[in-house]
Amino acid sequence: MTNALLDESHLPFQLPDFAQIAEEDYLPAIKAAMAEHEAEVEEILANDAEPTIENTLVALEAAGQKLSRVTAAFFNQASADATQVIRDTEEEVVPLLTTHSDAIDLDPRLWERINNLYLQRHDLELDDETDWLLQETWRDLKRSGADLDDDSRQKLATLNSELASLTTTFGQRLLEDTNASAVIVKDVSELSGVDEATIASFAAAAQRRNLPEGQYVIELGLPTIQPILASLANRDLRRRVHEASTSRAANGGSTDTRELVAKIAALRAERAELLGHPNHASVIADEGTARTTTAISELLDQLAPIAVRNAKKDAHDLQAELEKDHPGETLQAWDWPFYEEKLRATRYSIDDAATKPFFELWRTLNDGVFFAATALYGLTFQPRTDLVGYHDDVSIFQVNEEDGSELGLFVFDPYTRDTKYGGAWMNDLVGQNTLLEQHAVIVNNLNIVKPTGDQPTLLTIDEVTTLFHEFGHALHGLLSNVKYPSFTGTSVPRDIVEFPSQVNEMWMLHPDVLPRYAKHHETDEALPEETAQRLRDAQIFGQAFSTTEFLAAALLDQAWHRLTSEEAQQITTAEEVTVFEAQALKSAGIDIEQIQPRYRTSYFAHTFNGGYDAGYYSYIWAEVFDADAVTWFEENGGLSREAGQKFRDGLLGRGGSADTLELYHAFRGRDPELAHLIQRRGLTS
Repeated sequence: MTNALLDESHLPFQLPDFAQIAEEDYLPAIKAAMAEHEAEVEEILANDAEPTIENTLVALEAAGQKLSRVTAAFFNQASADATQVIRDTEEEVVPLLTTHSDAIDLDPRLWERINNLYLQRHDLELDDETDWLLQETWRDLKRSGADLDDDSRQKLATLNSELASLTTTFGQRLLEDTNASAVIVKDVSELSGVDEATIASFAAAAQRRNLPEGQYVIELGLPTIQPILASLANRDLRRRVHEASTSRAANGGSTDTRELVAKIAALRAERAELLGHPNHASVIADEGTARTTTAISELLDQLAPIAVRNAKKDAHDLQAELEKDHPGETLQAWDWPFYEEKLRATRYSIDDAATKPFFELWRTLNDGVFFAATALYGLTFQPRTDLVGYHDDVSIFQVNEEDGSELGLFVFDPYTRDTKYGGAWMNDLVGQNTLLEQHAVIVNNLNIVKPTGDQPTLLTIDEVTTLFHEFGHALHGLLSNVKYPSFTGTSVPRDIVEFPSQVNEMWMLHPDVLPRYAKHHETDEALPEETAQRLRDAQIFGQAFSTTEFLAAALLDQAWHRLTSEEAQQITTAEEVTVFEAQALKSAGIDIEQIQPRYRTSYFAHTFNGGYDAGYYSYIWAEVFDADAVTWFEENGGLSREAGQKFRDGLLGRGGSADTLELYHAFRGRDPELAHLIQRRGLTS
């Protein structure tokens, strides 16, 4: 039997040969690649020779490349096109991969060899990147429990396997429940305020679900606030959409995730204590640049009261707007986006309905996102229509350097579908490294509603922001210039990974970029400069709400993961999970009735399935660096090749090959300053 996943790809940049890959190929390929990796590692550990950098550390880096290649392709598809076959495969392979990883990391022979090298590293005359690899490998093994006794290692492996299974189940239940929670509209008049293209997409969604003609389906995105709320004039439908969003996976039955959350929190707390930490949040902080939960609290606790005070002031203004339409009524959570948008339109004379015709997806990508990357880094982008993605919606671009040399591939998957997880993200199918002479193959996934027929894909301002943001992650991967696979691209501490992507957002409305792409899709008329300036001025509008909803989610994430094992074990039922959430938000002083957390516990995929457990704070943590770096760009030529090259050489290209804080200090000449973030968000003290 042939399996294209097990053969080295002969396509450009080792792009997986998706035309030859069947869904059923992934499971046997992963099992075969695991077996090969085990044999490679066993050869390293069974070596009777004294451990050296080459026969141990570098050999480990080179091992398991087939497994890395296969799992990269699989997990990208599991998030972007999770058919039932893929979901069944994921449920089976995640525990297997966890057990496989633990068998390597917890092998006492590996710890002995790495620890031996670590203790003599000052005498080995290593180059900086290899020295950092040795330090990080040693720290990662220690954090993984490699220095524990035999019984503790076995217990740890059991906990890891259970958690892998539970978090996978969480994600699958959430996807199923989110699809089932879509709101059905039977009368088009209820969609007053919604543009015709969006209404057509709702009709198409109803057709995909085989509903009768004349019905419409509003499918839900991952965050609490659904974008459609900003334009829905029908207050009752706004309520229905919001309640569907906030009750996801919390209605009892087979897709309820709350009891899973309780188990996950308890197991993570137990694992943390086994590793010598007071709680799981402490483990994660130690792995990041924050280092301690105290440092995280200092940032969140400083911002929360400022954001809440500003949000309450905004609520007063929105209440006045609501009463114009509904005298005597009280502002509710489902009203906030609608009246905030009305107030934005009043104050700045802009709204999404008026600006969307100027933001067509492909022009925004080519003449906006790509243009900025060319101006800063000298990159060029060429469509590769000869290459096939994992889905018909996928487009592939070859990325070259300024001198024409090849850099890698950019794979773009913009549209939402029932088999795709909510949100937006970046994956790498191949990570850049010079050890194995690999170039980057980077994927960006978005969840934009696909228009019907030959209608253009028109973007809201938020969707334009997301496009620039995710491409910032892509740049982090594409511009990587490291020797070792472990350090490629976004392989940096979790709490700093959002930094480059957030910096890239600054070019969206930049005067040298916006006029290039903001043109009416029918008339080619440029977005009026007056409107462009109002968009810039409006950037601080609504920041109190977005900061508060974010901080509520970040503090909720911390609350779940600062529980001790004993405390976590007291929470077992779905109802107790709901009570804990309410108490956590109240204790943090951020329980505003009209502002729900960006993600509530039952659909908080970032923390219970998406790798941001106890790390959701990292978005705002990284934004401190981002706001400071934006100031640096403004002081150093803005959109220029010189500034871009310095940023690339000093930060983007370094990946995880050195201490991130030291890299930033060397780049900026100092540590980042919080004042820039507060000023940018327009939060007054």
